[in-house]
Amino acid sequence: MRIRTASDLSQWAEHVRKREANISIQIKVCGGAGCRAAGAEVLRDALIQAAGEQQRKIEIDFDKCLESDANTFIGMTGCQGLCQAGPLITMNGELLVGVRPKDAADVIRAASGEISMPARLYYRSNPGGTPLKQKSEIPFYAHQELLALKHCGELLPQSLASYVHLGGFTALFNAFQKSPEEVIDIVDASGLRGRGGGGFPTGRKWRSCVDASKAGDNECYIVCNGDEGDPGAFMDCALMEGNPFVVLEGMIIGAYAIGASQGYIYVRNEYPVAVSRLRKAIVMCREAGLLGDNIFDSDFSFNIELVRGGGAFVCGESSALMRSIEGKIGEPTSKYIRSTEQGLFGLPTVLNNVETFACVPFILSESGSRFSKFGTEQSKGTKAFCLAGCVKHTGLVEVPMGTTLRDVIFTIGGGIQNDRPFKAVQTGGPSGGCLPAEKLDLPVDFDELTQVGSMMGSGGMIVMDDRSCMVDVARYFTRFLLGESCGKCVPCREGLYQLHTLLNGISKGIATKRTLDDIELLACEMKKSALCGLGKSAPNPILSALNNFRDEFEEHVNLKRCRAGVCAGLTTFVIDETKCTGCLRCKSGCPVDAISGSANQTHVIDEQRCIRCGACRQVCPDDAVQVAK
Repeated sequence: MRIRTASDLSQWAEHVRKREANISIQIKVCGGAGCRAAGAEVLRDALIQAAGEQQRKIEIDFDKCLESDANTFIGMTGCQGLCQAGPLITMNGELLVGVRPKDAADVIRAASGEISMPARLYYRSNPGGTPLKQKSEIPFYAHQELLALKHCGELLPQSLASYVHLGGFTALFNAFQKSPEEVIDIVDASGLRGRGGGGFPTGRKWRSCVDASKAGDNECYIVCNGDEGDPGAFMDCALMEGNPFVVLEGMIIGAYAIGASQGYIYVRNEYPVAVSRLRKAIVMCREAGLLGDNIFDSDFSFNIELVRGGGAFVCGESSALMRSIEGKIGEPTSKYIRSTEQGLFGLPTVLNNVETFACVPFILSESGSRFSKFGTEQSKGTKAFCLAGCVKHTGLVEVPMGTTLRDVIFTIGGGIQNDRPFKAVQTGGPSGGCLPAEKLDLPVDFDELTQVGSMMGSGGMIVMDDRSCMVDVARYFTRFLLGESCGKCVPCREGLYQLHTLLNGISKGIATKRTLDDIELLACEMKKSALCGLGKSAPNPILSALNNFRDEFEEHVNLKRCRAGVCAGLTTFVIDETKCTGCLRCKSGCPVDAISGSANQTHVIDEQRCIRCGACRQVCPDDAVQVAK
């Protein structure tokens, strides 16, 4: 149907609610990347087969299900958050974790009321704990505040009816009842800052674009940056896959506010599911009259084009991204002119990232004042993070700005895997920094992280335990950025190469005392002289690691020892005879047969044959394999 009025929206939503009441069983399988990797699609097919065998009337297309006599719906949502426990299922308000295809028949029978749901499929805080059925009972979910991710994991991302049913496009209609200037004022008053990492005030950016457009009597563009390239980050991907409509609604509101008639979504081609769902969402919105000519029967017309990027990390930088959309090589340009004055095709352009646009509908539907109640004085609202690494509960989280690192890692994330000591957390992706245990009570917001040498970035948060080597971490991010540098400017192209060479020398034990000084000097010069933000921020992981873990770097240089046991040339493994139980796991896991010992006897490592790969250490259940001191 074509939506022309608020009444059309409410009538459609009411129709969906009435029809949905006839669906007695709704099984929603998490379709996030983590759960798909764990077999979610195979699980969905097994559920469909099991429901068919039990003669349930099944539908897998939500829109068709609403208009049929089917009493069972089985579909896939976006990311439901708790990636560590996948595949996940939400079913009639309950959360099931670790569900496997072999469980499909029991799930369908339990949903039908024939049997009780097997307790093994509910979340438990510990192996002997009470099964928790509702998300509100689970610490991982209970301590979050969802604004941008509000319906991600609940919404059916390939159904516009599902989004309208949950209040979708009400914010857009509210915006149309106000003047464009009033919309910008509301966004500005909310305190929304760009979630892509820079943290520039969104309302101010929109207003400066309008001023530039009027001054030059030019048209303007609005662009969504979906080129998420940070290792360990998947927030934007999860949003585009799980709720593409909220991104489109935010863009349409932004376009109305600045007077743009054309918008672009730039998505890296490595996100095929996001690309597919965005394309389908654009078509559905166009058919419903929410995109195209005379939206809501007004004088405002707006179209969105999806552009696929080739996967270059540098294309996350604004000027490089716009050059790529124009069909040129994705290289950054000098920033003496802001993109709001001269951006895409030389015209005023607003560029915001996916999460920023996803916050806009909440602000226009709920009110900017409610949004600004969350967060800190200078960083309002919430922020989505990808919690990854050595943490018990990895996944997608959203918390109010100002939440401490400790709360995110230990309260929501459940602490460090295997209860090992916490060592560091890396925030902000390759351009961020590594923070030690002393910074765990630091509030997470734009300014606090910047002051300690890190940054918010797009929202990656990688947790490390005592088996992580900070030299190796710095080397990893430098190697990543070296491969992603466009090579246009000498400081970035040559500076990263030299930094990587120096870090390699440290990890191999051939560095001198002067090496650390050379690294600091080179890194500081790069920050001053590189052309774009990638080059200027590339030294951040190295400098923060040096500042916070200098003793570990000096140990590599002076003592030729890697305390974490990661740098092979500086490591010798031994087996602690007081801990070894003779389980044979290390022996069977050794690729060069360097471990001797019979069952139930203490094992011994032959240093001459050992290649320092650490495989024995990874499989030992008793922490008996140690780094020699």
